Amino acid sequence: MQVWGKILGAFFGFLLGGPFGLLLGLFLGHKFDKARANVYYGSGFGGFGAGQGSNTQRQAAFFHAAFAVMGHVAKAKGRVTEDEIRVASLLMDRMGLHGESRRQAQDAFREGKSEDFPLEDILMRVRQGSGGRADLLQFFLELQIQAAFADGNLHPSERQLLHTIARLLGFSPQQLEQRLHMQEAAFRFQQGQYQHQYQQGGFRQAPSRDQLADAYELLGVKDTATSQELKRAYRKLMNEHHPDKLAAKGLPPEMMELAKQKTQELQAAYDLIRKVKGFK
Repeated sequence: MQVWGKILGAFFGFLLGGPFGLLLGLFLGHKFDKARANVYYGSGFGGFGAGQGSNTQRQAAFFHAAFAVMGHVAKAKGRVTEDEIRVASLLMDRMGLHGESRRQAQDAFREGKSEDFPLEDILMRVRQGSGGRADLLQFFLELQIQAAFADGNLHPSERQLLHTIARLLGFSPQQLEQRLHMQEAAFRFQQGQYQHQYQQGGFRQAPSRDQLADAYELLGVKDTATSQELKRAYRKLMNEHHPDKLAAKGLPPEMMELAKQKTQELQAAYDLIRKVKGFK
């Protein structure tokens, strides 16, 4: 959070001009902090926006922006709760972040909670730095949706902010709503023992109607889908989330594990439906 300009401006303003000087110093300090933030998050922010810089720089910028925006989403309800902090830590654990990389993620998350966080500038530079690759931007958006679903519910202010994020990344309201429904189903699917059973070597008990419904929604298809419709939806999602393809398009190596876990989740949902429906 950029605050030192305000603090120093208020301090020296008060010394030189009393209460009026304090107010003037606070105003000028705020302008300084805002300009400093724009420099940091602008052309100097890992090469985003300038269309230059190495792939490593762009990956570092994507990584930093993802956690900074996540911190901004976490504060959408007015304050960051233990659930939001927990889900951010959980994502760091799932990525295997330790040492310096974890500290960078934590710092970025805290920066996102700043009152003057330049969300629009950040997202425009994410879009430019990713070369407009829809699947990479979709991965970024899905990270923010996961953060919003930290406590299993979506607050109206979080939904509104996600619509802003989606729009700035180039997604329509309809596309966002579809991803929200799919993530909500994924959240429930992750909690179910049926996914754990799958990971342990196969489903050992019949799923409930709700569990099967979650699998359908996770894949974005209706429960009346044919075998071919199911397969097409599954292959499309697997193609969008394939770790190697995302890596080739600029996904930071620290996030590869999340992409891998997502494909495992999609595979589990697909296999569950096939088993229940008897699809080949």
